[in-house]
Amino acid sequence: MPRKFPVSNPLRNLLFVLLLATAALGLGYLASLHPVERDLTFNAGNSLAPASISTLRQLSGPVVITVYATTKDVRLGDIRKIIGDFVSLYQRYKPDIRLTFVDPTKEPEKTRTANIQLNGEMVVEYKGRSEHLTTINEDTLTGALLHLAHASNQTVMYLDGDGERKLDGSANHDLGLIFGAKLKQNGFRIESLNLAIAQDVPANASMLVISQPQANLMPGEIDKLLRYVDRGGNLLWLIDPGPLHGLERLAERLDLQLPPGIVIDPSATQMNAPDTWALGTGYTQHPITSGFNLITAFPFARPLAWTDNHWRVLLDVASTGWVSETPNKEFDKKRDTRGPVTIALASERSVNALDQRIVVVGNGAFLSNSFAGNGGNVDLGVNMVNWLAHDDSHISVQPRKAPDSNIALSRSQLASISVAFLVALPLLLLGAGIYLWWKRRRA
Repeated sequence: MPRKFPVSNPLRNLLFVLLLATAALGLGYLASLHPVERDLTFNAGNSLAPASISTLRQLSGPVVITVYATTKDVRLGDIRKIIGDFVSLYQRYKPDIRLTFVDPTKEPEKTRTANIQLNGEMVVEYKGRSEHLTTINEDTLTGALLHLAHASNQTVMYLDGDGERKLDGSANHDLGLIFGAKLKQNGFRIESLNLAIAQDVPANASMLVISQPQANLMPGEIDKLLRYVDRGGNLLWLIDPGPLHGLERLAERLDLQLPPGIVIDPSATQMNAPDTWALGTGYTQHPITSGFNLITAFPFARPLAWTDNHWRVLLDVASTGWVSETPNKEFDKKRDTRGPVTIALASERSVNALDQRIVVVGNGAFLSNSFAGNGGNVDLGVNMVNWLAHDDSHISVQPRKAPDSNIALSRSQLASISVAFLVALPLLLLGAGIYLWWKRRRA
């Protein structure tokens, strides 16, 4: 029989160490070739929202971010590290983001030339354009990048002069504080238009926003609106319940029918909202609503109907509700109409060799300062404007806000937790100790 030579312990240990080192190096090399990251934190706080990632993919060139900050901040401490860690989230998806720091105390002239006001202020530059940010979070930085991604500022005009909602107004019924501010943040320029004074809708308007007038428009104003539509102009029409004050001719030109009444949605009461709020939860397939799954709320919405097939439905609401000319608590089969109810339509057609886009919503309050903060109202409104401006690539849900992490407990729940930790758990440990003592004593 052949003689076997045993492997000595030192040699065996050396071989084991070499194999282990080789395996570790191999795994490290594979990990560098195929990196995988998983964010398991609450609300994915260490990663970017899909909307931010989509925005970064739209930027074709390098982005330069300059932060004017001292090495230490009295309130925040090492502010440079905080900002560096935050920007690194963006650099994961766009490596050509270049981050530099300038110390205002060491380079005061450069700081003054850049018109810096606060310690930690950020200047974002892209293709010769720049934005200053004094509040730095995902919402503001992604919004600035969206703004810079626009090739040029597009003008959104809104009809004014007859009591309409102002797109830059601050009153409760106006649209400026949340919706209008978001449009400005995304690079749109907002201007009012009084057709009683203006000769026509200016040719540089990317779109016209019409909300419910409170006084009758003059026939000449309606003529100018119709000429704008006939030329192929883009339009966002927000129609509230009540008289149209002369806009009947516009509805006729657009092949729209506007039945009377408001939408009653009993399902809203399950969300602690009035049943006069129509809740949007299911959206049809359209570029405006692609990937959109946020709940929207439309207070006192009116139904829409149409007579031409160029219209596409964006949103039906109140599948268990109805349309009533009075806010009835119960369905009246003699006067009311069963849901579901269409309250948002979109149209895209060729007019005078132009790609005309129109969106009509049977509600203006959902974008008002009073209600725009509900659910995905602003996100849906911004998507509508982006689509009307032919900026389809910028249609996306806005960056997420951190959800409320507070836990609300009732008195009985608090009492149960207190008893469990202060009484039951100590008794359990005591019992386990007594059992172990008794078992050892018997042994």
